[in-house]
Parts: sequence; structure tokens; C-alpha cells
Amino acid sequence: MLQALGLSALTENVYRTLLAEPDWGVERIAASLQLSEAQTREALDELLELTLLRPAAGSQSLRAVSPEVGLTRLLAHNQNQLLFRQKQLENTRTAIAALSAEYIDRRPDDEMVLRLDSLEAVRDRLEELAATATEECLSLMRGGAVRPDSIQAGKHPNQVALERGVVVRSIFQDSFRNDPDTLRYARWLTDLGGLTRTVPLLPIRLVVVDRSIALVPTDPSDGRRGALELRGEALIQPLCALFDELWRSGTDLGQPTTRDDQDLTGSERALLQLLGHGHTDQSASRKLGLSLRTVRRMMQDLMTRLGAESRFQAGVEAVRKDWL
Repeated sequence: MLQALGLSALTENVYRTLLAEPDWGVERIAASLQLSEAQTREALDELLELTLLRPAAGSQSLRAVSPEVGLTRLLAHNQNQLLFRQKQLENTRTAIAALSAEYIDRRPDDEMVLRLDSLEAVRDRLEELAATATEECLSLMRGGAVRPDSIQAGKHPNQVALERGVVVRSIFQDSFRNDPDTLRYARWLTDLGGLTRTVPLLPIRLVVVDRSIALVPTDPSDGRRGALELRGEALIQPLCALFDELWRSGTDLGQPTTRDDQDLTGSERALLQLLGHGHTDQSASRKLGLSLRTVRRMMQDLMTRLGAESRFQAGVEAVRKDWL
């Protein structure tokens, strides 16, 4: 109860005992509270330090200071410390803002693209952006399963942003639902207040902060090789438009996979489109974030539904039935 004033639970019990039994000595207090004498003396020392004990008049014994006097004085002391600490934090926040402004001002005006040469540099930059974002963070999570280290690294920035009132919207590929770790991460993000949707296919990995800064991988096939930080309306506006369009077509996390007027799921239609553009089963599986076995099983089911005996015939029938 009094821990906010600096008293441990043990010390508080000793203080309460002395208030009720001011004539008790160390032995009786220890016996009553089932403490050792060493523990009791340590608590008495703590009470002396907090000025909740004082010498009794005309004797060498100690008496507890009344709560009205001792605890009220201690409360005032803690309040003064808190006000001082708050002032220090405000001064520190001002210093951080000034330093950040100085750092940004040193960048060349025409520096619209910065290279982040390692995964560590990217993660450090995401931490900074989460701490300074004011409105929203948008992300496209291309691929199926998210690596465990990427999940762990992404948790703190997202939590920091959400706790500061920043809107966090994430789009995953439908295939992430097949990976328990990624699904748990997406649900964790949603439980914190993040907004999550899924689409069958994502063209790139992307993070956009306050619609003014974007991070894209330097190598689309390997996000661990670093990223480019983009600025400027000419570069950012098309990326935001891409995100908005994907968001409108996405399915909220928690909703079942839907089928369109041709009884196709989004993943099935995306697979047909990929194969129609000449992708092999292997490349289609990579783009959809699905295993090769799953892609082949989906394709066999589509051929059966189309009444086709070959991939070519399936393509013809898909066009005839307006599936493509």
C-alpha cells in the first residue's frame, strides 16, 4: 500500500506494528511478524532513514512518527521529486528534438534516397521512425511466413508507435495464415490496436511513415540485404496509392477467406494470373508465399473445376469462363 512512498511491504508491516504497539522492542516485533531479528533491524533502519521513527522523549527507545506527520511529509517529498523528474524529462525531450532537427538539417536538400546497407541499419531506422511518427505507419509484408527474428525485431517499434497513438496498418499475404508464428504475431498486433488485412499477392515489401518517408528493400528477393529510404512526394505518393488500393481490396484478419462471383478465392485467381503470365509453379509459389505442393494441389483442383486435362486447356477455359 505504501510502496509508492518507498516502503517495502516488510517495512510497512513493522511500521504498522510500532504504531499499534509503541512499547514493543525488536524481539517482540520479530516474533509477532515471524521475522528474524536481522530483518526487523533492517526495517527499523529503513524507517529511520525515511524519518518515520524518532527517539522517544526521555529515553533511548524509538517511537513511530504518526502517519499524519510522517507519511504526509514523505508524500510531499516524493511529489517534489516527481516534479523535478518531470522537469528533467521535459528538458531532455527538448534536447532530443533540437538534436534531431540539427541532424535532419545537415542532410543535403536534394537527398531523396538514402541507402541502409544492412539489416541492422534497417531495424535501427525503423526504431527511430516508430519513436518519431505522428500519424500512421503502413507496411506491406510480402511473402508467407515471417522469420522469427523479424517478428521479434518488429514487435517493439510497433508497440511503441501504437502506445503513442499512431495508427498502424499492415497488409500480409493470405498465405501467412498457414504459419502459426506469423499468425500469432498478426493477432498480437491486432490485440494492441493495429489494423491488419490480407491479400493474395503483394508486389513488394514496404514501410511508409506519415506518408513522407518510405523504406523498400534494395534487393526485392532478399530483405536482409538492406533498404532504401525514400523521401519526396514524387517517390512517396505512388507507394501510398499502392497501399491504399491493396487495403481497399484486402480482407480483415479474423474474417474467413471469401470467394468471388466465379467461386474463386483470391489466391486461386492470383495463381491463374501468374501462370497466365508465364510463371512456373516454382516462381508462383514464391510470389504467393505458398509451398510448391500447395500450388500444385490448387492448380489440379482448378483444372478439375474447369474440366481441363492440360494447363493449356485450363487457360483457354479460364478465359472463356471469365476467370482471367
